Amino acid sequence: MLPTEMNKSGAPSPPGMLPPEEVIFGRSDAMRGVRQVVRKVIGTDVPVLLEGDGGTGKEILARWIHTHSPWKSGPFVKLNCAAIPGTLLESELFGFEKGAFTGAIQRKPGRVELAQSGTLFLDDIAEIDRSLQAKLLQFLQDGRFSKIGGQEEQIAQTRVICATNKNLEGEIGAGRFRSDLFYRINVVRIHLPRLRERLEDIPMLAEYLRNLHIMQFGLEREPLSGDMICCLQRFDWPGNIRELSNTIARYLLIGPEAITALVTRGTSPKLAGKTINHTPLSLKRVAKKAIVEMERGLILQALRANHWNRRRAAQDLKISYRALIYKIREGGIGAEKSANPEQRK
Repeated sequence: MLPTEMNKSGAPSPPGMLPPEEVIFGRSDAMRGVRQVVRKVIGTDVPVLLEGDGGTGKEILARWIHTHSPWKSGPFVKLNCAAIPGTLLESELFGFEKGAFTGAIQRKPGRVELAQSGTLFLDDIAEIDRSLQAKLLQFLQDGRFSKIGGQEEQIAQTRVICATNKNLEGEIGAGRFRSDLFYRINVVRIHLPRLRERLEDIPMLAEYLRNLHIMQFGLEREPLSGDMICCLQRFDWPGNIRELSNTIARYLLIGPEAITALVTRGTSPKLAGKTINHTPLSLKRVAKKAIVEMERGLILQALRANHWNRRRAAQDLKISYRALIYKIREGGIGAEKSANPEQRK
């Protein structure tokens, strides 16, 4: 999502580095509290629990904590607990000895062992089976663990950061998560706000992502206009920063309609700065507006792809030339014509 760091010239640095601190934390009040808590815990080895919706930047923050901690010279090892079936998760976490089970042809270290003197990041911690939660709790209590098929205990000195997008108290109430494990990982709890709760940070995030994707795609595109920024700040962003990143990537690839198309997907009344209007809306009117906006974006894309040759654009769109001319006028696209003489054909 935000995988690189920008250098002093304003361009992103090589992939694999973190974004700068001002991009990660932004300037909003919602993130100011996060920064204050993080600053207090980076020098300690207490477990940290990161909470927040998908796409809010939990892994990025975990990596930032690691790189600013006394364990920064050690490895940062991630384990996505939701991506690995429960039967295999134990071997991924703690490793196994040769011959421990069919197919174990050689010894394999687990993520705990690989994170020695570094940080172990357990993403989607709520997805761990209860049968494995007890063994994880034992490791968190005394740093001791045993590989599958192993006879001896090992000790790992590892800082543990966990992340979840679920309400763990609710998971405890449903019997899916152990309360004692929750109390062990919940020493310091940090909640990452949704993007719609930190709208002041969108201009900075959007510009960073624009530079990032310019380097990724090898394309150039002018900075976002004030109107486009306002459009971004009015959208609800259910996918948070991840969705913003994808939107900026589409902007570079297909143009401003990638931003203006957000209008057809709707905005939150609160974000639009308006009170909720309980007056019934005309479904037909809303649908027509959405269709016009969508058609406008597709027509612009076809015109640009054909250097504003309207006959070829009509062929690509599989509509008549006369219908295209009508839709160009209806969508107000005439003002966006290029200076290419082929546009008059």
